Amino acid sequence: MNRQAGRVMSNEASADPATNERRPTSPPFVLSGKSTSQDTLTPTADAKAKLKIVDLNFYYGQSQALFNVNLSIRLNSVTGFIGPSGCGKSTLLRCVNRLNDLVEGARVEGRIELDGMNVNAPGVNVTDLRKRVGMVFQRSNPFPKSIYDNVAYGPRLHGLRDRQTLDQLVENSLQGAGLWEEVKDRLTQSALGLSGGQQQRLCIARALAVQPDVILMDEPCSALDPIATARIEELVFILKERYTVVIVTHNMQQAARVSDQCGFFLMGELVECGDTKTIFTTPRNKRTEDYITGRFG
Repeated sequence: MNRQAGRVMSNEASADPATNERRPTSPPFVLSGKSTSQDTLTPTADAKAKLKIVDLNFYYGQSQALFNVNLSIRLNSVTGFIGPSGCGKSTLLRCVNRLNDLVEGARVEGRIELDGMNVNAPGVNVTDLRKRVGMVFQRSNPFPKSIYDNVAYGPRLHGLRDRQTLDQLVENSLQGAGLWEEVKDRLTQSALGLSGGQQQRLCIARALAVQPDVILMDEPCSALDPIATARIEELVFILKERYTVVIVTHNMQQAARVSDQCGFFLMGELVECGDTKTIFTTPRNKRTEDYITGRFG
């Protein structure tokens, strides 16, 4: 499959005289593809980059899962990743906080920068990295502990022991996840007694408790009913005021609702990314259009 040269996407566009194709002029995002010396990952002046991914290739043993991915993710925004199953979306998330380090034979090439720091550089403390980059998984995974202990687990792991400070942190985190009013009178009860939607919000509270910079969400609503899904989506809007959020979803309507910018993945390639409205209304790549209109996937 031919891989397109890196291109920049934005909200505004002008005609390309060579192809008569509409070409964006102010880049919040960079497309993947074979990089050249002219490729840039510099965001627009009013959109500071929180994460930059540069020439990223990822391998499971001899099998390559990601191909030359380049993109920039803005501070305090929601970035959605869409695409069919097995196209590399979740693999990319796991590269950001180095969960793929736990996979035997996994190998990464290129750079992932968090506030300018290469997360794969020698000497990077992976525990500290995962504190800055929280993760919420597809299925809720509360610990078989009390609601309180679930939220306090991360801070305790990082050395916090003062009970008064922990109490306030647990309350703040549960409020941040929109769960406090529902559980404040049963903090000592098992988290396994919560509903599925409540368990997922508890996992979000657990991620918030270590005060991350970035929250990665890997299909957080795939196992939830519509009401619980709506609660999570409302929460995402609130979270982006304080955090940078990256969400993987198979639900294109959800991506259109919650994300500010969106990237389409196919067979390990970041085919196209840019402003969400542009991606869903006037995609530049035929493969993106075919996926969004349901011709495959």
